[in-house]
Amino acid sequence: AVVRIDSSRQVSSGDIPKAFKNPFFKRFFGKEGQAPEPQERVERGTGSGFIISADGKLITNADVIAGADTVKVTLKDGRTFDGKVMGVDSVTDVAVVKIDANNLPTARLGTAEKLIPGEWAIAIGNPLGLDNTVTMGIISALGRSSSQVGVPEKRVSFMQTDAAINLGNSVGPFLNARGDVFVF
Repeated sequence: AVVRIDSSRQVSSGDIPKAFKNPFFKRFFGKEGQAPEPQERVERGTGSGFIISADGKLITNADVIAGADTVKVTLKDGRTFDGKVMGVDSVTDVAVVKIDANNLPTARLGTAEKLIPGEWAIAIGNPLGLDNTVTMGIISALGRSSSQVGVPEKRVSFMQTDAAINLGNSVGPFLNARGDVFVF
């Protein structure tokens, strides 16, 4: 049920600052009488996600798909689908994406209320562009405040673990030993 999410969006370097439109600067930074054109480029993001319904709904990080023009979802079997962003919550950094597929494997959802510090935790994802990696650790604490972990604007509780969560691994499922995905 773990997927890789690849997103892209077209961005512009923006308008030329007013000072550079001065004829004196145009001689140095653009053709005489013509300001340089704003540059466009493609920004790409990659991350993990997990399927929550057999009909193609999945969860990923909001920042992975933020402002994306395209979202591609790659399943473990190698199939790739276009994804449609269904909803985003920037406070919790969670997004729901839908792909046009059926009979997909799903992650079984659990709840944080049943977690106990000292319990084993397993993280599965696609960090650093490497598919299907697994790390393991223990749950150290529950209910850490957003201000305790340095993101006071999030206003949510956090779980502390020593399982390695590498760049791109977040929102791959974080499981207990029974295979339940933690939902906070």
